[in-house]
Amino acid sequence: MNFMSKKRLGRQIQENKQDTEVKLRFYAFVAREELLAQLSTTQAGLSSEEAENRQDSFGKNVITVGNKNTVLHRVREAVVNPFNIILLLIAIITYFTDVVAASKPDYLTVTIILSLVLLSSLVAFVQSQRSNAAAEKLSKMISNKADVWRDGKLTEVPMDEIVPGDIVRLSAGDMLPADVRFLTTKDTFVAQAALTGESNPVEKFSDIRDKQDDGLTDIRNIGFMGSNIVSGSATAAVLATGNSTYFGSMAKSLSGDRAKTSFERGVDSVSRLLLRMMLVMVPIVFLINGLAKRDWAGALLFAISIAVGLTPEMLPVIMTSTLAKGAVSMSRHKVIVRTLGAIQTFGEMDILCTDKTGTLTEDKIVLEKYMDLHGEDDARILRHAYLNSYFQTGLKNLIDLAIINRAVQNGLQDMLDAYNLVDEIPFDFSRRRMSVVLADKSGKRQLITKGAVEEIIAISSFVEMHGRVWPMDEENRRMALATYEKYNADGLRMIAVAQKNEVPDSGAFSVSDERDMVLIGFVGFLDPPKESARSAISALREHGVRTVVLTGDSEGVAVKVCGKVGVNNSRLLTGRDIDRMDTAQLQEAADTCDLFAKLSPSQKERVVKAFQAAGHTVGYMGDGINDAPPLRQADVGISVDSAVDIAKETADIILLKKDLMVLEEGVIEGRRTFGNIIKYIKMAASGNFGNMISVIVASIFLPFLPMLPVQILTQNLLCDFSQMGIPFDSVDKEYIKKPHKWETRSIKSFMAFLGPLSSVFDILCFAIMWRVIGANTVELSPLFQCGWFVFGTVSQVLVIHMIRTAKLPFLQSNPSMPLFLSTFLVAVAALATGFTNISIGFDMQSLPLKFIPWLAVILAGYLLCVQLVKRLYIRRYGEWM
Repeated sequence: MNFMSKKRLGRQIQENKQDTEVKLRFYAFVAREELLAQLSTTQAGLSSEEAENRQDSFGKNVITVGNKNTVLHRVREAVVNPFNIILLLIAIITYFTDVVAASKPDYLTVTIILSLVLLSSLVAFVQSQRSNAAAEKLSKMISNKADVWRDGKLTEVPMDEIVPGDIVRLSAGDMLPADVRFLTTKDTFVAQAALTGESNPVEKFSDIRDKQDDGLTDIRNIGFMGSNIVSGSATAAVLATGNSTYFGSMAKSLSGDRAKTSFERGVDSVSRLLLRMMLVMVPIVFLINGLAKRDWAGALLFAISIAVGLTPEMLPVIMTSTLAKGAVSMSRHKVIVRTLGAIQTFGEMDILCTDKTGTLTEDKIVLEKYMDLHGEDDARILRHAYLNSYFQTGLKNLIDLAIINRAVQNGLQDMLDAYNLVDEIPFDFSRRRMSVVLADKSGKRQLITKGAVEEIIAISSFVEMHGRVWPMDEENRRMALATYEKYNADGLRMIAVAQKNEVPDSGAFSVSDERDMVLIGFVGFLDPPKESARSAISALREHGVRTVVLTGDSEGVAVKVCGKVGVNNSRLLTGRDIDRMDTAQLQEAADTCDLFAKLSPSQKERVVKAFQAAGHTVGYMGDGINDAPPLRQADVGISVDSAVDIAKETADIILLKKDLMVLEEGVIEGRRTFGNIIKYIKMAASGNFGNMISVIVASIFLPFLPMLPVQILTQNLLCDFSQMGIPFDSVDKEYIKKPHKWETRSIKSFMAFLGPLSSVFDILCFAIMWRVIGANTVELSPLFQCGWFVFGTVSQVLVIHMIRTAKLPFLQSNPSMPLFLSTFLVAVAALATGFTNISIGFDMQSLPLKFIPWLAVILAGYLLCVQLVKRLYIRRYGEWM
């Protein structure tokens, strides 16, 4: 993009942003009645018919930046890459040397080069189209939804179907589906870090509290797409959707280059390595041939052809097709990949941090006990817990549902008619409790609070035992904690219940009212461990993945569950322990601890950072609001389709089934995908390095070129075809037993072993052609070139089967059928070309039949030596691929 284009784009972005700000400011400062009139809506929302009409007018509620998903964009990406650019430059030079400056124009070399570009671009585009279709299909399986008032009733609709004028209901964990004006709020805190960079949540209100000249993001009755509800609840009117939102107006300026993943950095490093090899090789070959043979034009053409032969133009194609095939395969295991590059990181993962609930447990919480402070059953405790869970309007979690189910079983639902909800103080992860204010028929008010035991005890000044209220002295505190610890140690998840009657008769209630409470008892829940969890953790361990539990639950429950599923619980660290540690101490502690309990979201994030600082690739699996910070921090974020919006949006990988066994299958597929990519890269790198040595030796000692440009290009085309089956190849079970990282050093050492070996047998082929076959004059150079063409092509094709496995090929490890067919057909094509008159079309002379046994001997010797070198390499480095 030129300077003027950038300037115009910047001006357009600024104008769009200003228009959006003016519109949102107008909506922020009008009365509610006028707002609804301006939006042509009502408090009861739109009709379905009107919503459809508006979607036709406003379009889908999605932000599009530069239309990167168009067919034209994918064509451009398929054609414009470093390798194709090099090939096109070489084609231009060849056109001038072979056609424009030649006495007899020769179009064959230019045609083959352009065919290479066309072939790689066509395959890349087809794979891109398939990848895009697969990605769209997979993304539909995990689309976020919103609660919207339509036709007078609350309906769940996909977020992209939200239109201006919709009335949405929001609660903790929800993403704001559009720019909205809040109509009602209750302790509504919104995280706006994506827009403002401010880490602390901002409280939002439904009334007008701000001044006209305040910053737009500081206006407290407006919410923005791209933010999410941290706590509380609200209803809101949709003001703008898609590109018309504040986030949409900023999208072009916010869509700069993101940080590259380890996969992208690895591909870049390998590409640079191969390109550097080519840039070093071309001048050397050009100078040697020019000085030795005094044919500078021929030397230039030969050097250019070598450059084409060394260019791994199929690298983008192999990458795209392998990743796309991996994504589709993972989807069959109920694992949806949101970004293709995450597949490699998934396979590289060696630490899996996971929450306990739902992954290690059945996610079916059952209320087991309701007891007073002495541990005796007391139905009054269940009644108070039921009132709290039923009347709270926020996100009803599994604990609330378990309480409601037990109360209904006990026939308590009739008591609800005696109470009205006056107000509530929603749950948040710093307080770890929630409260409701109820009024009975006489108007008497009562505050009922339930939450984490320590937090409830901290706000309680009294205890109730046997119908009497006593001060919360040290003895009563110890007695209450002893009851809690006894049942917690048995594996029950304990929640404390408190209440008080001294509640103000009017006004809004807040956290400050949660004091001087009367602690009345506990409710205990059981979430049994999953039967599959122990075998899944064992399977992950066998594949080199250590499972670490990070939970907000109490120590007793965490220890009990982890013991049953096979997570090491011999050492336990709590949130308090972590707060007392500095970074170095936490990193050292994390090395030996697999169980962290009573953690806040920020503490979970710290633990993930500690593992990363120690050099681990960390996956984090979570599905709650409190999991968003560690999901962002992890190398690969994993969530489930039933997770809250912000968790799904943050994750790289979505599981359609909340089960660690599904995760283990995904890890295996990730490693299989990465293994096939590494196969191609190591083949290309070692083959190119060997060709460099062979060509330099041939250029020094032969009185003619070892191969003509057209022959090199044809050989390159055939070898590219033979590798098309790599993305579909199988991978040895031993390879997927442990994680693998991108290591350029490993690729270089592989080149150093395999490259010179192929050169030794190239030189042996030269000697046989020169002495045995007698192709030792300039006149017989076409025969010599045909011999090396056949040996070079067939050996490169067969060595694929040697390199693809650390075992004996075909005897201990079989290739996939697509790879077998692609290599078999190319080998047959090379032999047919060399031993028939087809060779004449490529300026070669057909080989005599007496070359066949020699060809078989040097091919067998080469493959045998590769197998021997493979063993030496594995003995030295401990791995092959």
